[in-house]
Amino acid sequence: MEQVSVSPNAALIEKTKRRELAAAKRKRLKAIVFGLTGVAGFLLLWYAVVWFEWIDSRLIVYPHEVFQTLASKFYDKSFDGSLLPVHIASSLIVAVCGFLMAVCVGVPLGLLMGWYQPFDRFVRPVFEVIRPIPPISWIPIMIIFLGIGLQAKTVIIFFAAFIPSLINSYTGIKLTNPVFINVAKTCGASKWRTFLRVGVPSALPMAFAGMRISLGNAWGTLVAAEMLAANKGLGFMILMGRTYLRVDVIIGGMLVIGLIGVLFAVGFDWVEHKVIKWGKKQ
Repeated sequence: MEQVSVSPNAALIEKTKRRELAAAKRKRLKAIVFGLTGVAGFLLLWYAVVWFEWIDSRLIVYPHEVFQTLASKFYDKSFDGSLLPVHIASSLIVAVCGFLMAVCVGVPLGLLMGWYQPFDRFVRPVFEVIRPIPPISWIPIMIIFLGIGLQAKTVIIFFAAFIPSLINSYTGIKLTNPVFINVAKTCGASKWRTFLRVGVPSALPMAFAGMRISLGNAWGTLVAAEMLAANKGLGFMILMGRTYLRVDVIIGGMLVIGLIGVLFAVGFDWVEHKVIKWGKKQ
């Protein structure tokens, strides 16, 4: 029988890979441990602040009281009229709809503006007028035209998320390597084909960076929009907590908003990694 021999180089490469995998696992474990330690330290500090009354007890509560309030909101709809899952679902629907609208409009528009100069000259004056307007400024006029329902809040979120998506897509395609463009032209590719095969892939990393900012803006603006123009949602729950002087509800709503923001970030990282693996450093 023939014996398969393993070359020293192959064995060395395999050993190096195992070392790298082990080092990566240790690094992830260390990050998890540090993260959990940070959370535990924060909770201990929170308990100390309340226990030693470093802040007026009427202005802050113990962490376990906040968690008890959040648990009770799964079956108790008193003082704000809705359960916690209803508030979360309402906020998620508005944020996701507004964000997707902004991405679907802002990213293609930014790419086209960056690639076609006449189109850029046509759209830029209107964009420069809209860009400095804070998203919250759209709330009064949206209430007048659309009321306080889903449509009004979605449009407000759209304006909050639209600007970063457009600007980063525009910048990303402007940074396309001219050598690649010239090679495509030399091979006989049309301007549109060059745009699709060279410009768009080159702009994807910057476009995703803009979408990440847009997602944060959408989620942050949503809370403000719900405080002013809503009858349910996490922002509305926080507003009702302020109205009834329920500090536990206010802090609980803020905590839920933060946790959902973390889940958004993790999910977005996964999508970005799948779409442009070459744009992420391992």
